[in-house]
Amino acid sequence: MESVQAIKQRFGIIGNDPSLNRAIEKAIQVAPTDISVLVTGESGVGKESIPKIIHQLSHRKHGKYIAVNCGAIPEGTIDSELFGHEKGAFTGATQTRSGYFEVADGGTIFLDEVGELPLTTQVRLLRVLENGEFIKVGSSKVQKTNVRIVAATNVNMFEAIKKEKFREDLYYRLSTVEIHLPALRERKDDIHLLFRKFASDFALKYKMPTIKLSDDAVNLLLKYRWSGNIRQLRNVAEQISVLEQNRIISASTLQSYLPNSGSNLPAVINNSKSESDFSNEREILYKVLFDMKSDLNDLKKLTLELMKSGNASEVQKQNEGLIQKIYGDDDSTTEEDVEELEVLSIPEKSSETQYSSTPEDTQDKYHFAEEIEEEETLSLHDKELELIKKSLERHNGKRKLAAQELGISERTLYRKIKQFDL
Repeated sequence: MESVQAIKQRFGIIGNDPSLNRAIEKAIQVAPTDISVLVTGESGVGKESIPKIIHQLSHRKHGKYIAVNCGAIPEGTIDSELFGHEKGAFTGATQTRSGYFEVADGGTIFLDEVGELPLTTQVRLLRVLENGEFIKVGSSKVQKTNVRIVAATNVNMFEAIKKEKFREDLYYRLSTVEIHLPALRERKDDIHLLFRKFASDFALKYKMPTIKLSDDAVNLLLKYRWSGNIRQLRNVAEQISVLEQNRIISASTLQSYLPNSGSNLPAVINNSKSESDFSNEREILYKVLFDMKSDLNDLKKLTLELMKSGNASEVQKQNEGLIQKIYGDDDSTTEEDVEELEVLSIPEKSSETQYSSTPEDTQDKYHFAEEIEEEETLSLHDKELELIKKSLERHNGKRKLAAQELGISERTLYRKIKQFDL
């Protein structure tokens, strides 16, 4: 059995992190068997190295090794790609085609991004794992295959199972042995080592002097989050190698090649509103309506009292004050607006009253409020009729003078005359 260091040199793996070494050890130990392996880790950590190690150290090393990116194959054709199809199975199937499981018989298939497989394909894959059988698309003939499956994913499989995007039974068949590769930010001691290796490779590739980092640039390199992991680090090293004339890279120069995303942590925003949020909004709306109703009742009572006193100018002045309280400072408010508000029948809220959300209680409250409103309106109706008659008699039927005395517009007075049939 080869050592971890020998495997690193053979497959070009850089780093001495204990988590990385443990992952390689597990790959070496599981390689001689035929059990399924699931490789987990963030995107860009180098998961594709593990299935290569497993294949090369197994008795299948002389068989075919096929890597399939499940996320890159359209859902409508992935069954045909993996299991093959018969001629005429669907539009465009002009000839019989062998799938990867048939071609790789006796070898190893690496299913990258296995979490992206459609549910129907997951059922077919589960059958291959259980008894090595599959059926081509458009065929009824069962075929056998002897394939070692190594899968990889960067998604949280338990979350995918919870959301019913991945079958739980398939997960446990795939993850007989699970190998986790750590993120680059968890391998602090390996970051500068990897950067130097990439810088040396690109200097050789582009035939130019190797770039080097200053001490402050090295500190920045180690503190950065590296959300894209090794892939992002390699990309930054290549950009700097090609674009920078000065081969000593300072922290400010390195910073210009790093996305300025703060801590690089995603913001979690909860767009869903709970039931209690809607309940609170409803209570606030009720309070606003009850306050408006109270203001309208005050307006009617004050108008009635001042009409009894016969002081029309005081009536108009007090009305304007209450109207501003209800509507704000909008100068466009008219007497017609007040009359429209008076028809609202919203129950007053007392300190003893407790409100529930049952339709029967709500109906009773509004019915009770309508009865009170009807009594108040009838009383005001009589007073209005009496005052309008007196004012018209005093001014010999001149509506303009009568309207000024009553503190209302001439148009409103005309409508009242028509309404009361004067």
